[in-house]
Amino acid sequence: MLKRLGLFVAVAVILGSYSAKAISQSTADVYGNFQLRSTEFENQGVIPLSAVLNNQVNGVNSCSANGAAGGDRSPELYWIGAPEGSKSFVVVLYDVTAAFTHWGIYNISGNATRLPADAGVAGSIYGQQIMNDFALGDEYDGPCPPAGVAPDAHEYVFTIYALSGKLALPNSTNFPANSEALYQALIRAGEKGEILGSATLTGYYSSTPKSSAAAN
Repeated sequence: MLKRLGLFVAVAVILGSYSAKAISQSTADVYGNFQLRSTEFENQGVIPLSAVLNNQVNGVNSCSANGAAGGDRSPELYWIGAPEGSKSFVVVLYDVTAAFTHWGIYNISGNATRLPADAGVAGSIYGQQIMNDFALGDEYDGPCPPAGVAPDAHEYVFTIYALSGKLALPNSTNFPANSEALYQALIRAGEKGEILGSATLTGYYSSTPKSSAAAN
């Protein structure tokens, strides 16, 4: 887990050195910089149940505070002010609290401006996906913070990276591309100056019932 977090931090550091200059030279400045948004929740808001993992235990979803079924579909996302020269995009969903990658989709078309809801379904037509840290498949799997374990609310960050080219990840039947492979590819792209910019959208979610959270 610490290794994954270290890789994520390394990507962030490299982005910090490359993206500011790239964005300042692009049309992003005219449109208020590169921004990632969703019609399903606001930045710093609560992740909707439709995007939460559906882990049924005796007919109850352990990933929701009231046991309600989660939709386990990636939320609709859209972006504005993408840097000029973007040839592809990468989107990652990362649980900062648990150092856990829930989703990674790369080589999204440079002409794209949004991902519809459920774009993270297995076999997505919107890009290539990595094996997430649940190891359940090359797809999106939503938040499922453990109930009653502090901190109750986890911080989930959707990040979009704009690249001047495409990524090539090692991928095979026995060794599918995973989160570490994606972060290493992003680090290499950053070192080559191929990351033109990034934007984030942050949400929070807790599986702990309010009464239990108050007791903690």
